[in-house]
Amino acid sequence: MAAGNPAGRGTSPPPRPALTLIGGGADERCIDWLRRELRARRRASTRCWAAPLGAAVTMAEFAQQRGKRRDDGGLGGVLDLLLANARLVLGVSGAAVLAIATLAVKRLIDRATSPREEDDPKAEQKSLEESWQDLALIKATQKPPKKQRREDLSEPLLSPAPPPAPEPRICPVPPEPPQAESSPPRCLTLQEKLLSHYSIHLPMSEEQVAVAQQLARSICAELQSFLRSKCPELPFGSLFLSGPLLDGLGALAADHIHFMLPVVLDAALWSLIPGEDTVVRNPQYCMIKRTDLEYFPRGRSPWDRFLVGQYLSSNVLNETLHKMLVASINWPAIGSLLGTVIHPLVASRELRLAVKHDEVELSIALFPVVEMEDKVLLAAPPEGLVENLWLESFSRAEVSKVKELDAGDAGARQHCLCILNGVCRSHPVLHKLSGSPLVHVILHMSSTESDWTEESLATRFQQVLEELVGYLENGVLPCYFNPKVNLFCGLLEEEIEEMGFLLYRAVSEPGLLLAEK
Repeated sequence: MAAGNPAGRGTSPPPRPALTLIGGGADERCIDWLRRELRARRRASTRCWAAPLGAAVTMAEFAQQRGKRRDDGGLGGVLDLLLANARLVLGVSGAAVLAIATLAVKRLIDRATSPREEDDPKAEQKSLEESWQDLALIKATQKPPKKQRREDLSEPLLSPAPPPAPEPRICPVPPEPPQAESSPPRCLTLQEKLLSHYSIHLPMSEEQVAVAQQLARSICAELQSFLRSKCPELPFGSLFLSGPLLDGLGALAADHIHFMLPVVLDAALWSLIPGEDTVVRNPQYCMIKRTDLEYFPRGRSPWDRFLVGQYLSSNVLNETLHKMLVASINWPAIGSLLGTVIHPLVASRELRLAVKHDEVELSIALFPVVEMEDKVLLAAPPEGLVENLWLESFSRAEVSKVKELDAGDAGARQHCLCILNGVCRSHPVLHKLSGSPLVHVILHMSSTESDWTEESLATRFQQVLEELVGYLENGVLPCYFNPKVNLFCGLLEEEIEEMGFLLYRAVSEPGLLLAEK
């Protein structure tokens, strides 16, 4: 083959359409032009070219050099058929891509097979520019669209666009007021701790006090009626109430209510034996002796049925009353009448009733009491073999004296007693100090201390602790009304040591008792 221009090269080919246009009409014009271009070149030259997408390109001259000449008409027909059906097979965009790729490959083949003028820098530069243009043309072609899935065919072509969501209204946040810097918590003084402890833990509400007192009076009346009907021969006096709930000296709750049952004795038939002259040699425990038996034999007094030897036995009297409380009184009926549940404590040596109400719970203790020679004696014998002892009680004198002192100097002794009783009753070690021992310590202090105002409450509280430590160290707390009586006589040595150690610590830190449980 000659290296010059082919026979048909003199005629100018029709102008090429813009190859960068991709789309319906432009793609069809590009395909038609390419088809005409190939036919014209096939007729004018013995060369042939073919560029299927993704396959090798074969040219006529290249085939001659290898000795394999092919039929021009057969290959051209295949190309015509391929380009004619490209739009059906590949789609419009795919056919355009195929046409552009075919044209670019054709240019590369032309430049590779056509002779170049040696030492012509302009030709080389032009060839290089056309090569870069062809590569840019191939890269600039648009990728064919992704094949649609079968599932997508059932979806509508145009889905209505969702309405734009309304923009949320942003309310302006009012500026926060400047906060004052929080000061560190202030340590409470002992006075403030005592008042806080009293206001939170100790006092009962007025409604509870009223309900408890009314309920106690109703039960007391029922018990009085039963005793008079059951034991008309026994000259019991009128029952009356006693205890912290009524005297105001430290009622934590509506417990410790006392029913005092007077035992009326004929002074001509009974005499009092002081405790110093009894077997136990304890001034606080007395005995009641039946006298003039040779002139007034047994049976003359209705209380002779409770004699053990020649002495009125507090233990026998308690056992008789205990049987009545447990077996003879219809407490369910009385309880339903009063809207409460009443249970006598069967296993207790003391005469006790447990009362449950919707608002309060009561613990009632029944004490037979004898008044002789300005002494108040309770049927509360100590545990042991001696059954004829009667305990001297100072509760009535204690309450009267404390209230008298407070009324004289507008003092806070009762307030201080309420706090002390509350602390001791709620503490497992100090509970035996509540009641009379605390009252007598304050009465002893009142003989030397005159300032008992509310402002000096913390000072007096701490001083009571110091006095208690001293009494416990000696093991003796003398009674204010009878110095011969030791109010610590019922405590064991181990209990005294344990209470003394705890109170010794509390002297340097009184607030420790308010936190102890």
